Amino acid sequence: MYYVYVIRSVENNEQFYTWFSENLKQRLEEHNTWKSKHTQKYKPWELVFYSAFESKKIALDFEKYLKSASWIAFRNKRLICEV
Repeated sequence: MYYVYVIRSVENNEQFYTWFSENLKQRLEEHNTWKSKHTQKYKPWELVFYSAFESKKIALDFEKYLKSASWIAFRNKRLICEV
């Protein structure tokens, strides 16, 4: 399976990171240790959304959409709410 996911910084909840992985559990671990240079500044991270795909191409297309301005606006307005 191929996973597209969105994580959010626990300490700075305005920081999000969207990416693609074949091993979601391992990748989240890497984000919360020093193994991922792009996300180490804002760790720890929590998983807020993921979707699984059988096709790598569809997963990568969906990842591209999740990085688009229209998705980010929807995410910020409808999916990510402060409790």
